[in-house]
Amino acid sequence: MKEIQTKVKKENPLVSLLINVVIPYLILTKLDDYLGERGPTLALLLALTLPLAYGLNDYLKNSRTNYISIFGLINTLFTGGFAILELSSTWFIVKEAAFPFILGCMVLFSSLSKKPVIKFMFNFSQIMDLDKINSKLSENNNEAKYESLLLTTNNLFALSFFISALLNFLLAYWVFKDIDPTLPDKLRTEALNQQIADMWWMGYVVIALPLTGFLMFILFKLINGLKTLTGLELEEIIIQNH
Repeated sequence: MKEIQTKVKKENPLVSLLINVVIPYLILTKLDDYLGERGPTLALLLALTLPLAYGLNDYLKNSRTNYISIFGLINTLFTGGFAILELSSTWFIVKEAAFPFILGCMVLFSSLSKKPVIKFMFNFSQIMDLDKINSKLSENNNEAKYESLLLTTNNLFALSFFISALLNFLLAYWVFKDIDPTLPDKLRTEALNQQIADMWWMGYVVIALPLTGFLMFILFKLINGLKTLTGLELEEIIIQNH
């Protein structure tokens, strides 16, 4: 079983960054001049298609359901839909805050179940020797403390989404402005594309990177807690792939 699980191809963070952030930003800000009269609209559709295709390809290739990625795809679809419908800036601002807030609520509510999201987020069955961990937890009579550790880290994970929602709202409020309806269609679309592009890269730098650090802190806290409760070292907890 472990051999099968290790065949899942790991995501290349550089490729993910290029396809989800860098290339869409360049398309939105640089390509529309080369696509004719409908250039801004075509650039918008192309920029949105890339991360959508990348996410769907990842799902189909690895046959894994990553709910955060699914929400990301839905978020991208909403962005495109709002842009095509030329909705006011308020819709974009609310959307940017709503998606991480909903995710935070889902993660928080999962603490009430026996399946906290944190267990699936870090793919415990793929990266940790669960048989050894469960055996040591039982041997040390620390099963209850382990469940408490999971709840603590799961709630911290939910907190990261609520922080993201607040930061997204503030950033979107600063980036998205209503566009003068008297402008020609092409200029309105160009202006909106620029706002979407700015939100794209600023959201990554200002929000995604710090929250990644927060996520690493959660993982560090979880691993340290496991080491304390089981008496195992890191190399004994993590599955060693050869």
